Amino acid sequence: MPKQKTHKGAAKRFSVTKNGLVKHQKAFKGHILTKKSTKRKRNLRQTGYTTTTEGATIKKLIPYK
Repeated sequence: MPKQKTHKGAAKRFSVTKNGLVKHQKAFKGHILTKKSTKRKRNLRQTGYTTTTEGATIKKLIPYK
């Protein structure tokens, strides 16, 4: 059985925790930050976790991570 190729785009954006959750950075933090409140920007700094359904799909893309 040949080895699977890692999806490099997904590998740069997601990581898997010890418990098997898929961790990612939150969106909408790149630009146009002046109109966003301080509270909103502070909450966007925290990492997000995908749902179990999305996590299963992403785990297939990054099998060795």
